[in-house]
Amino acid sequence: MTSPTSPFDHEQSAELAERLRTAIQQLLPELRAQGMQSQLTPSRLAALAALAAHGPLRISDLATRMGIALSTVSRMADLLDGFGWIEREADPKDQRATLIALNDAGRALLDATRRQAATRLAERIDQLTPDQQRSLRNALPALEALTEQRPGEPPRTSRR
Repeated sequence: MTSPTSPFDHEQSAELAERLRTAIQQLLPELRAQGMQSQLTPSRLAALAALAAHGPLRISDLATRMGIALSTVSRMADLLDGFGWIEREADPKDQRATLIALNDAGRALLDATRRQAATRLAERIDQLTPDQQRSLRNALPALEALTEQRPGEPPRTSRR
């Protein structure tokens, strides 16, 4: 059945979803490839990215955002601190609690890692035909809307 706002029926949307999932899954290893720091695992990179986007955070809030156990994030925070990528500070709302945040070294590492990943992906995009590059550019607003959409909500209007 086609919805009033969708040119696809559910079967076509499911096929598109599977193709998109497969493509993303095949691109992720390259985007997550270790850069300058061998200690920067995908989960540590995800934690740094979450702190960059939403920090400073309590460890429990970071665990919720990442969808992993509090004890795992607590150990990860100790490692990130040990590598010198985060700082800890008292929560101004509750002095008994601690917030963790990226420090300058963590932000620089995250920025450099993102630039490296973007460079690798740009090299792959350069190999596409002009029509494929245009199609990819035209698909970006829909992909960005998917990242902002919560389950059960209609997509937001594109910001671009």
